[in-house]
Amino acid sequence: MPGNPHSPRKQMRERIAQLAARLMAADGVQDFALAKRKAARQLGADDTQNLPNNTEIEQALRDYHELYQRDEQRVRVREMRHQALAVMRELAPFDPHLTGAVLAGTATRYSNISLMLFTDSPKEVELYLLNRNIPFRCGEKRYSFGDKLRSVPILMITGGEHEGVDVAIFSTADLRNVPRNAGDGRPLDKARRPEVEALLEADN
Repeated sequence: MPGNPHSPRKQMRERIAQLAARLMAADGVQDFALAKRKAARQLGADDTQNLPNNTEIEQALRDYHELYQRDEQRVRVREMRHQALAVMRELAPFDPHLTGAVLAGTATRYSNISLMLFTDSPKEVELYLLNRNIPFRCGEKRYSFGDKLRSVPILMITGGEHEGVDVAIFSTADLRNVPRNAGDGRPLDKARRPEVEALLEADN
């Protein structure tokens, strides 16, 4: 039988999702797991095992933007998608895909643009950026591939017109093996340039 939508646990789950969304939209928290934990703690439910999933928080983010930042949000997402396209053209040799909050339309004023590149030589991406005087920092992020976690190189662009863009570098084989978010195991949505251009065209 379906759960009671008015049960205290269901209501608390919804309150955590709504507060997590506000923390992300207004306070700059960018990590879903951290936003959930902070929201649960602030609501006095830090011992709960019934936390909302990322999909629920994304929907709460959309609701928050619709209520409080509707016009600002539409302009922000459109501008960030245009910026993403410019970087994707710059990085065309590495088969760039847009992913994350900018693709989903839930980007906040604190969000970065997230791109995925597919190449068998991550060093080539670094050299490509260096040769174009594009500054970046190196890091890594874990993704799920089936039942295994794998660290993927991340290049975070730190200056110039592409500042605020994070580039995750995958192997070409990963095009056939869709990476999943390590936090909740969801397959990562991704879009090539024509799909991003279509999103912008539909928004006109």
